[in-house]
Amino acid sequence: MAVFRYNTTMTVNEIRQKFINYFESKDHKLMPSSSLIPKDDPSVLITTAGMQQFKRWFSNEIKPAYKRTVTIQKCVRTNDIEEIGDETHLSFFEMLGNFSFGDYFKKEAIEWGLDFVEKELKVDRSRIWVSIFAGDDKTPRDNESEEIWKSLGITDIREFGRKDNFWGPTGTEGACGPTSEIYVDDVEVWNLVFNEYYMQPEGVLFPLDSKGVDTGAGLERVAATINNLKNVFETDELVQIITIIRELANKQDNKAEKIITDHLRGAVFMLADGIRPSNLDRGYTLRRVIRRAIRYGKLIGISEQNMCSKIADKIIDIYSSNYPNLKSEKSKIISELDIEENKFLNLIDQGLAELKKKSSINGKEAFELFSTKGMPFELTLEIAKEENIVVSDRAQAEFEAEFEKHQEVSKGGLEKKFAGGLENKDDPKIIRLHTAAHLMLAAMRELLGPQVHQKGSNITAERLRFDFSYPEKLTDEQKKEIEDWVNDKIEKKLNVYVVETDPKTAKEKGAEGEFDARYGDKTTVYSIGGDIDSKTAVSKEICGGPHVKNTAEVGHFRIKKEESSSAGVRRIKAVLE
Repeated sequence: MAVFRYNTTMTVNEIRQKFINYFESKDHKLMPSSSLIPKDDPSVLITTAGMQQFKRWFSNEIKPAYKRTVTIQKCVRTNDIEEIGDETHLSFFEMLGNFSFGDYFKKEAIEWGLDFVEKELKVDRSRIWVSIFAGDDKTPRDNESEEIWKSLGITDIREFGRKDNFWGPTGTEGACGPTSEIYVDDVEVWNLVFNEYYMQPEGVLFPLDSKGVDTGAGLERVAATINNLKNVFETDELVQIITIIRELANKQDNKAEKIITDHLRGAVFMLADGIRPSNLDRGYTLRRVIRRAIRYGKLIGISEQNMCSKIADKIIDIYSSNYPNLKSEKSKIISELDIEENKFLNLIDQGLAELKKKSSINGKEAFELFSTKGMPFELTLEIAKEENIVVSDRAQAEFEAEFEKHQEVSKGGLEKKFAGGLENKDDPKIIRLHTAAHLMLAAMRELLGPQVHQKGSNITAERLRFDFSYPEKLTDEQKKEIEDWVNDKIEKKLNVYVVETDPKTAKEKGAEGEFDARYGDKTTVYSIGGDIDSKTAVSKEICGGPHVKNTAEVGHFRIKKEESSSAGVRRIKAVLE
């Protein structure tokens, strides 16, 4: 099978290193990429930009640890997932970024941006043009940037409106401002964002006391552009993944190869950061890209079992030198991909059989396939098009309405089920087990890792049943360590504290809580061994209560059974003696 041939003058990794070295020489602190699961930011489901980990630095909610930083941030954006497979779009990408927090501003950012493109990336000035913000009724024109570009000898300066040259915020609120972009030929390679404003949730802008710089350059797009490649999939790293796909397939299809490459690369990184496939929120994003990759694998005749993990093995090999957690999480990544692929192939056969019986389909019927067979709406549309099945004009709106109704029902079910997950909130035995559950979760997060989160619980007077995210069966040693940790905290006779606050503050203080959708403006946080502000607290959780007043009341904790609950979720049954 034919493979891509490429003539690369500068590899992707060379660009990575040049960028880091350049900005370290300008006194920038190299910071690691943050997780794809945003920390302390409920306004977004997944990390989409390099500045996301610095949102509270830009807004001055917390004091920046450094005045200047440089990062290479892994990002996922699926708002234009249907465009994946063309020359430029990716759902997963690496974002080069340099940042200033109340330090340098437009002059230095622009000078260094041009200097890096010309001197480090060896781009001839004749290929370069730039853009600035044209201004509108909300924000003035960016005359300052225009003058800086002119002083550097750049004459091709174009101005665009808010859609193109005003960035942010990520989510519903945060720092934002006008942008100036660097183009090579007609490809935007670098976006320089000048954070001058803070946008409130209702869209109101007010000036920031401390201005900042937030830049972003898509690594793959930069590599393709400076090497004069036809598209990002011809860069030296992505082409290796496509080569593996072509070895597995029995026919060649450029679009399918690109989709599989992009989606499985993103899936590997999401799984490494602790995201697990599900039908809601970021878990749905992951499930969607995995299943879309599998679907396109079938279209190009990949019949090998566990296609995803075979391709993932190559992805991990390519990227683990820059992202070591890919290697350390490899067994979990492979296991999750195998589970999801086998599950989906079984469901898709059933869904295809049902879909092919139809001559037309509406949104409600599409949602039925989604809820019963796991068929993503986008996949149903693609198959319908291939099979000449008529899709109703209102299918999208109908599906979204049904999906929203489904989420409301799920939310209501959670509120009912998780009134602490308690059978009777007045029973002293249940209250003791409820506090033990908080201690057990804290123990698992300390001993097994921060990827452990509560996924459900049910507590009766006889026992505690607790579901948690973890991909592997616990060893006897791990169970014993958890028991000992919990019993140690019980024996220390720790006080239990409760405070009412808002969910955002609770999260900022380190409170654990997985069911964000049901929180209102106020919530209660129970902490053990210290109040919500205390560093000595061994557990902090958003919870409706009730709990004992001191752990001495709990009794001796023992795990009776540990088993699988569902893919990526384990279940513990425990008692007090």
